[in-house]
Amino acid sequence: MALIRSVRGFTPEIGKHCFLAENATIVGDVVIGDECSIWFNTVLRGDVNSIRVGDRVNIQDGSVLHTLYQKSTIEIGNDVSIGHNVVIHGAKIHDYALIGMGAVVMDDAVVGEGALVAAGSVVLSRTQIGPHEMWAGSPAKFIKMVEPEKAKEMNVKIAKNYLMYSKWYEQDAEETDPSADIL
Repeated sequence: MALIRSVRGFTPEIGKHCFLAENATIVGDVVIGDECSIWFNTVLRGDVNSIRVGDRVNIQDGSVLHTLYQKSTIEIGNDVSIGHNVVIHGAKIHDYALIGMGAVVMDDAVVGEGALVAAGSVVLSRTQIGPHEMWAGSPAKFIKMVEPEKAKEMNVKIAKNYLMYSKWYEQDAEETDPSADIL
């Protein structure tokens, strides 16, 4: 079971039908929407400020979400994919965005609806990525526009795939749970 811990009087709130990997850590002022998946070794640390996650968001293995004390918060929209080993620190990510593996998105940055941040990119503080833009590099820079329908279709597909993957773990847990034979 994931480590879910209260701190400073804040207890994480988890939506319906979410998958939380056994070694995920969710602390403090964190609200997660419905049908989300928080994968292995992922940390959502809402100890110094709030983290809000929409519906059908997948936050993949090894990612870390944190904020600045009394300064920045994290807001993630619906149908967002956060790749493996991503760091999001006090940023806003709009619906249907994709943050590629190993990317870093810093405080007060905004990633627009349907935008793509390429793997390994570093989005500096206060950067404004517009809707349906692709950014890449370190520091990240605008590369090109992304066709809105293709971006939405891709990100909804990824979100649905991660929801499907999470169901595999539930099925395996039921099949291997020795207490299930007792019932």
